[in-house]
Amino acid sequence: MKNKKYNLQKTIGLGLVAAIVISQGCTKSFLNKTPAGTTVATQFFKTSADATAAVAAMYADLHGYNETAFPPVALESVGSDDATKGSVPTDATFLNSYHNFTITSGDGQLDGFWGALYNNINFANQILDNVPNIDMDASLKARYLAEARFIRSYDYFRLICNFGDAPLRLHVPTSTTDYNLPRTPKAQIYAQIEADLTSAAAVLPATYNSVDVGHVTKGAALALHAKVALYLKNWADVITYTNQVTALGVYSLFPNYEKMFRTQNKNNSESIFEIQNMLIPNEPSESNSQYSQVQMPRVTAPAGGWGFNNPSPSLIAEFEPGDPRLAATVIYTGQTTAEGDFIDSSAPNPYYNYKSYVPFSLFVSGFNTGCQQDKIVIRYAEVLLMNAEANNESGNTAAALASLELVRARAREGNAAILPAVTTTDQTALRAAIYHERRVEMGMEFDRHADVIRQGRGAAVFGPQGFVTGKSEVWPIPQNEIDLSGGTLTQNPGY
Repeated sequence: MKNKKYNLQKTIGLGLVAAIVISQGCTKSFLNKTPAGTTVATQFFKTSADATAAVAAMYADLHGYNETAFPPVALESVGSDDATKGSVPTDATFLNSYHNFTITSGDGQLDGFWGALYNNINFANQILDNVPNIDMDASLKARYLAEARFIRSYDYFRLICNFGDAPLRLHVPTSTTDYNLPRTPKAQIYAQIEADLTSAAAVLPATYNSVDVGHVTKGAALALHAKVALYLKNWADVITYTNQVTALGVYSLFPNYEKMFRTQNKNNSESIFEIQNMLIPNEPSESNSQYSQVQMPRVTAPAGGWGFNNPSPSLIAEFEPGDPRLAATVIYTGQTTAEGDFIDSSAPNPYYNYKSYVPFSLFVSGFNTGCQQDKIVIRYAEVLLMNAEANNESGNTAAALASLELVRARAREGNAAILPAVTTTDQTALRAAIYHERRVEMGMEFDRHADVIRQGRGAAVFGPQGFVTGKSEVWPIPQNEIDLSGGTLTQNPGY
């Protein structure tokens, strides 16, 4: 079924109004359609179908290039010790400036990332502003509003993790005076995020039928709230929300770590929220995800990618001897993958990200390589590790060790000779063990940069790369946004 197309208005960051589009279709179109269309905003938001289309557009916008490809590769992955630039030395050399913490405010990845997040926030705001006025099923309306609150929270969380204080926009601008907002203290943004997630968790269902799989769930709202509380060091809240996720009874660790990230296991028992990407037959322009394409091994096979965002030697050295997660995180040139693809040793990089890999047999000519690969945002293993950390910080060593052991037990895959259970009851030593486990369990999942900084270890861990205390905790505000604001936006210190 072809999607109907609609055109709304949105604000990109600050000061600019541009056309944006949303899409509506049958079954799971909310997962896979690129927004495009012609209906103006004033003629929209009249029916339940319009509300469904707006929600579809919000989800579709999540898998855009600036939200899942080069900009987040730069800010959230290469800007850490987990990854290096990759590809050939002369390609996209600006990525080295993220790894070395020397990036300046004029780099386009900053502008793309900032704009993409505000773009998606605006989709959520349009739903929250307009859907309440539609005459439609009350329970579906409440669910759509809850989904929008979650997505807005997710985007604002990424904004403040990367930029610190940022404009807090909770409504679609209605006049020219609404466009140019100053930066809001991140504490105020955190408060809004928490309020939105509390509201969302109270409404969202724990599960969906097969048609709606991929929509935000109660578990996703609780898990994201736990992560926000983790960053705020509200340990009691972390324990509360992670325990509530477990109590839902719908999540479990996927038995095979490597297979968890393959396309045939999308939305598996461990996945709590993932960005849905699909290959839509005969519609290559709509199958537009480049999350996998930019990271796939740079080989001559038809299914090769661009080869960026390579696992670093530092990450590889972090794995304990025999840890099978290493082979499921790193593709080595000269090896044959578990799916039977030989990675030519002549490829320009020794390592590639296995978690973004799509078997070559799934490549379809004319489509982006790996466009069907989802991006997992939150999974149950992280919930367990958050629970372990919060319990350790709260002095409940037994509970911390129990949650940590669940993750390690899955990783050792029944081989008692590797990955022995952690037994230390010393809080400092256990904290180090949990930090280690987060790194190897979640390596190359775009978490390391913000994770180290929220732990207060930026200088200790990233110092050899050029991290400067008092500056490098956040990236610069895009200069283009400062210019558009006429100076209303201020720059972060040191840039």
